[in-house]
Amino acid sequence: MRRAIVMGGSFAGLLAARVLADHAEEVVVVDPDGADGSGQGAPHRRQLHALLSMGHAQLDRRLPGITGELVAGGAQVGTGPQVRYYVDGALKACLPDNTLLGATRPFLEEHVRRRVLALPNVTVVPAQARDLLFDGTRVCGIRLLPVADTARPDALAELTGDLVVDAMGRSSRLGTWLVGHGWDSAPTDRMKVDLGYATAAFARGDELPGTVVVHASPGPASGYQQHLSEPGALVAVEGNRWSAVLVGYGDYRPGRDPEAFLRRMRRCVGPLREVADRCRLDGDIETFHFGESRKRDFTRLGRFPGGLIAVGDAVASVNPIYGQGLTLATLAASSLSVHLRSGASPHAPAWDYFRRLRVVVNAAWKISAAADLAQPHVTGPYPPGYRLLRWVGDKVVEASVTDRTVNEEFMAVVNMRKHPRVLTSPRLLLRTARVLTSRQSTAVGLRTGRRS
Repeated sequence: MRRAIVMGGSFAGLLAARVLADHAEEVVVVDPDGADGSGQGAPHRRQLHALLSMGHAQLDRRLPGITGELVAGGAQVGTGPQVRYYVDGALKACLPDNTLLGATRPFLEEHVRRRVLALPNVTVVPAQARDLLFDGTRVCGIRLLPVADTARPDALAELTGDLVVDAMGRSSRLGTWLVGHGWDSAPTDRMKVDLGYATAAFARGDELPGTVVVHASPGPASGYQQHLSEPGALVAVEGNRWSAVLVGYGDYRPGRDPEAFLRRMRRCVGPLREVADRCRLDGDIETFHFGESRKRDFTRLGRFPGGLIAVGDAVASVNPIYGQGLTLATLAASSLSVHLRSGASPHAPAWDYFRRLRVVVNAAWKISAAADLAQPHVTGPYPPGYRLLRWVGDKVVEASVTDRTVNEEFMAVVNMRKHPRVLTSPRLLLRTARVLTSRQSTAVGLRTGRRS
């Protein structure tokens, strides 16, 4: 390729640019925020974000040494007992090899942007993408409006290229542009979740030594009722701070009032209570409302122009409580890399890329949708066999609290290292049954002993 164009310079767009730099003479990132990324970007970027272990591995693969740079700048890396998961208030079995990165999204993006834009063939154009350019049945570039000319909406310029990447996020107008040029927009699946979450920063001292990540979620024992088992997360991040997030659905969404936020933290698991009691709140509380999960399936289209792909939230935006967004962006970059290394022409429809990406997106959707459908206010759509799948899933979750082997498989799926199908493998189900049967026998024996 002579030139590749990336519309959008957030995390997903930057990783796509990193991959394209290996295949194009020139990569142009079109971003209204320019090279420094100082604009607002994604509206929820200041909320607590998670980079799951698969995402962390993919990031290190694309940008070798970046973990060391992040840690040198104050980010934290948690391994084994430094990463603590709770279900229904119970601490889950420790996973010695589990590793998670503690950093805020702006800090992470700043380092990724610096590394990607340091590549000699990657440049940034401060402009807004406004439309696609076509040459027959392929996209051959974009129309853009330079930031310097935003007061003159007619001052559109053209930028041509061999491949155009949509990394404009959840609010992408790609579907509208395609329809305007006589093509169909990708079918979109939706699931209303009505989630609200709020993130607060706290000064971090010597409390909770040896803790980097804490995650607490409701589970089978509470019937997934968030007010019975208060969900939240706590992460040690750069700047000697804790980043704490509280979540809730419907009218139970957390707000910006500091005292109400602290009261709610004190109903969470022990580590969050300790931070609420001992640490100073640093700055305002940031809130965000997430109405619905969405995924666009480009493989269901009958035809699609060549020279065009999509990545990140422009393809799938799932419930952020599960922390899949950043990792999905890294896996989209991996799918793009495989597609281009296969020798596929950038001018042809990227069906192979979209098929690869669909596997990843559907796996993430399966995990988040199964958990969302357990919430009483979420009414579907339900997949075939949902009741049985949920019953089996609840048993696996229950066994994962105390059994390391079950928890390793469960967390491998949560961290997107393995496909959700492993949770229904005969080997894991047999192990789950043995764990729960043994636990039940022990409980009966204790009750019998007390009665005697």
